[in-house]
Amino acid sequence: MEWIRSIEEVEARFEDLSARLADPALIADRRAYQQCARQHASIAEVVDKFREWKRAGNQIEDTAELLGDPDPELVEMAQEEIAQLRTRQSGLAEKIRVLLLPVDPTDAKGAVLEIRAGTGGDEATLFALEVFRMYLKYAESRSWKVETTVRNDSEAGGIKEVIALVTGKRVYSKLKYESGVHRVQRVPKTESQGRIHTSAVTVAVLPEADEVDVKIAESDLRIDTYCSSGPGGQSVNTTYSAVRITHRPTGLVVTCQDEKSQIKNRKKAMKVLRSRLYEIERERQHSEQASKRRAMVRAGDRSEKIRTYNFPEMRITDHRIGLKVHQLSQVLDGNLDVLIKPLAAAGQAEALAAQVG
Repeated sequence: MEWIRSIEEVEARFEDLSARLADPALIADRRAYQQCARQHASIAEVVDKFREWKRAGNQIEDTAELLGDPDPELVEMAQEEIAQLRTRQSGLAEKIRVLLLPVDPTDAKGAVLEIRAGTGGDEATLFALEVFRMYLKYAESRSWKVETTVRNDSEAGGIKEVIALVTGKRVYSKLKYESGVHRVQRVPKTESQGRIHTSAVTVAVLPEADEVDVKIAESDLRIDTYCSSGPGGQSVNTTYSAVRITHRPTGLVVTCQDEKSQIKNRKKAMKVLRSRLYEIERERQHSEQASKRRAMVRAGDRSEKIRTYNFPEMRITDHRIGLKVHQLSQVLDGNLDVLIKPLAAAGQAEALAAQVG
């Protein structure tokens, strides 16, 4: 088994990282310690499974000694136990092969969630609000924290644009499959003829970047402050608490007016800016590797239509893997795992197939 040699190298790396984490010199270097701790945590599960696999192998060897016993009942019991242990080993080996696949280092991060109404006018803004609520409910079910940084409401009661920071355990690993165009087919409330309309919203999910990932020079920033406002430009705050940050080298502009505190708004805006700069660099690297990658599950491509929500048939279709589920109400109520798990499994299966090939 070729993977055994690979996992032995990972186990040796795990022991080395464990020793380093106890080194006072490393503990004193916050940035280096964080990086080391992340690497240690990222391989802990696969090492644990490998050690289980080895223990099962040792148990098989010990039990095999009973096969020569003159007691037939004891031999039969030993054969049954060996069969069970081999089945367990086989299952562990499969899990290990999956865990040995290249890991996206951003999976453990939080995420910046951006939703914008697309084609469809007021109906698109109403659906954008429903999509945002869907993610809020999903986040609540996983005990994630959601902080809105930008929200522009429409006069129809929907959302033109919303940007939120989502933090918690392995947020990006789940939400990365949501980037793309989400299309809705239904009869709008304003439609008197009962005709089905098609509208769309765009969803972008960026991995949240911290200072360790992206360094931003203060001289590269222009920071403006202004009074925050509500729908239609109505002033809701007479203090200069809203913040607009312009990153001079790229021209990226980020705003935040969610908090009454200018300091808090600046902190949130910087998180969004770091994440956008981090994504730009990731996309640059990905484009260089594009010829080597297949694209069955394109978690980072936000330009293509990925999903259709068909209300008349209460059906959701994910076009990337041809998945159809008739659980539209449940999904909009936050049960996103019925879509996310098959997408993750499809990506995993493709990666395993590529590894074998």
